[in-house]
Amino acid sequence: MNPRRRAAIIFAALISMVLPLAAIPSAGAAVDASKLSVGFGCASARAGQLHCFGRIRAHRASNGKVAPLTVTSPTGLLPADLQSAYNVAGLDGGGRTVAIVDAYDDPKAEADLTHYRSQLGLPACTTANGCFKKVNQSGQTSPLPATDYGWAEEISLDLDMVSAICPSCHILLVEANEPTDAALGAAVDAAAATSGVVAISNSYGGAEDATILTADAHFNHPGIAVTASSGDSGYGVSWPASSQYVTAVGGTTLNRASNARGWTETAWSGAGSGCSAYEPKPSWQHDTACARRTVADVSAVADPATGVGVYDTYNNCGTSAFCDFLISLGLVSGLDGWAAVGGTSASSPIIASVYALAGNTGGITYGSYPYAHTSALFDVTSGSNGSCGGTYLCTAGPGYDGPTGLGTPNGTGGF
Repeated sequence: MNPRRRAAIIFAALISMVLPLAAIPSAGAAVDASKLSVGFGCASARAGQLHCFGRIRAHRASNGKVAPLTVTSPTGLLPADLQSAYNVAGLDGGGRTVAIVDAYDDPKAEADLTHYRSQLGLPACTTANGCFKKVNQSGQTSPLPATDYGWAEEISLDLDMVSAICPSCHILLVEANEPTDAALGAAVDAAAATSGVVAISNSYGGAEDATILTADAHFNHPGIAVTASSGDSGYGVSWPASSQYVTAVGGTTLNRASNARGWTETAWSGAGSGCSAYEPKPSWQHDTACARRTVADVSAVADPATGVGVYDTYNNCGTSAFCDFLISLGLVSGLDGWAAVGGTSASSPIIASVYALAGNTGGITYGSYPYAHTSALFDVTSGSNGSCGGTYLCTAGPGYDGPTGLGTPNGTGGF
């Protein structure tokens, strides 16, 4: 037997004997296993800067860690589920391009995307057939940024959601050098300057401060639908979702049901929402409890407990049963297979892809279109993401509310 393999087997055996002895939370600290999730761990350039909004369905490992729950076959909500839930099955994106903006490089992005689409019966989307392209924040194919395992998970999620909602769309992945507003903003500008791009998804954010009004210029691209995740920490506002130039996308919990639609949605408790401290109120928003910009505008599934299926294999331990074992214990970075994923990182590319399916972005002004077409949205009327005195800013109800905005797609009529 190979000495390295023998050592790995011995090490695994030792871990399996020792870890059950590790401290495990008491019954009083028990958590509903269906609600366990862990963040992607996206590297941030420095404290307070931008980070991705994504969470993986997780489990309580024998060492007491909350570790990613990865499996060898498709899991979670898959393309047919999402197309059914949002009434977009059979629609054609006409080769329009959805741009995904993230930080750092995922060296396995195209390979993992190919596996996802192949396994789920979607047409190939590759560099070779002209459907997929990966560039840096200057719009060039090289040099690419440094790699990062957490941001690679984010990239896989974003690419898979475009594929799920709009299989006939082209995909442009723009990778920023680092997760700062300057680098990610440059990446957004590069995406907007690329021919064929009709929508740009941004699944990241950070706290508002006095600099955001200047940085907003990177999201000011009339004729292109720019979407941004509202956040994963519950009630509270993040930027760029609060930018007046984007469609702010909140999050829901999506479940199958026996009603006419076949699905029900409630506000996800982790979705961000609220009233901006800096951004002026757009002319198309008319809610009364916030004098400035209100988040969110629309929403889509984001709860990891009802998460979407994603395929990602970029990690720091390789591809093997032993690596999978270490991942299951939360001892390595990255994934090695299928996982159910949530966070408003999922809802932003979903909405960007619905905009692309609609093919109407050349004639819209930022996020105003859904406000004039509310009848083409599923109104989400229950659930909350925090404490705000019971107002609509954190509590879903009929009509507009913060966590879910105007609602979720019912076809493309609202976009």
